[in-house]
Amino acid sequence: MWRQADSPKITVAEFFEAGRASLSLDWELNAENAVGREIKEVALNRPGLTLANFRRHFAYRRVQVLGLAEMTYLASLEPEERIKRVRLLAPVPVIVMSRGRHLPMAFRKAVLEMGVPVMRTRLVTGIFINSATVLLQNMTSPRIRAAGTMVEVNGVGVLLEGEPGIGKSEIALALIKRGHSLVADDTTILTRDSTGCIQGAAVPITREHMEIRGLGIIHVPCLFGIASVRGAMRLDLIIGMRKSTDGREDDIDRTGLDTATRNVLGVPIPLVTVPVAPGRDLTNVVEVAALNQRLRQLGHNSARALDEKLKVALSRKD
Repeated sequence: MWRQADSPKITVAEFFEAGRASLSLDWELNAENAVGREIKEVALNRPGLTLANFRRHFAYRRVQVLGLAEMTYLASLEPEERIKRVRLLAPVPVIVMSRGRHLPMAFRKAVLEMGVPVMRTRLVTGIFINSATVLLQNMTSPRIRAAGTMVEVNGVGVLLEGEPGIGKSEIALALIKRGHSLVADDTTILTRDSTGCIQGAAVPITREHMEIRGLGIIHVPCLFGIASVRGAMRLDLIIGMRKSTDGREDDIDRTGLDTATRNVLGVPIPLVTVPVAPGRDLTNVVEVAALNQRLRQLGHNSARALDEKLKVALSRKD
């Protein structure tokens, strides 16, 4: 079952944690106010016009970035006027100082009174704005919850879906033992990122854990090492697991010529339906399906190549 996930609301604290490494972020002031402070618009803003006292259409819901131009302008003002202009930023969610600059001592008292969190980044202004915009877009992008287990198999993101008890987690466990990685067990959050790809990840509270029937909950990295889990992975293939009914598999694709897809947030994802029956080694089937999908991504379709050979052979006989 697939269902729409709640629309994410991004707080300043979440933005800091998500971008701490990639955006080279450090706290400068008022970090304690970041937890419940919401960033309501994805775009970033350079408040040059606002600091020049033109306040109409001020994008106060956005992250505000103070670069070289803004700081040079503020430094040109008289001390009292400088503080007045800085106070115009009171309603914003957060201020970011670029190029590793610290907040001038002349501003600190006013900013403390305003309660606005202040970060600094070692990145130059333009690079920070571009990177932070992509990060915020990914954090707020459309998402759904899929009832399924996701694994990474030879660099291919595979979502295993099927009715409860059909064996998804057991197959994932066998794949992990073969050196592949777990992304999410039981429930997978699927998100469309800024490049149009579908990314899969675990629900944060259950990340790195699996439920194995008869054993209970296990912590995968403790048993198999840190390389046995992935934080997120692009979704390349969906494998639908279905119990065979009276051994009939008439509607199962036997050639691979007909490529089925599943629409996931507007992106078509290849779909393979695999019948589940006693004695079938589904771990091998999933592993080969992932390798075959990688081959198709590289431009080679084995089924179509054989079909072309057969057509050529038949035409020669005629």
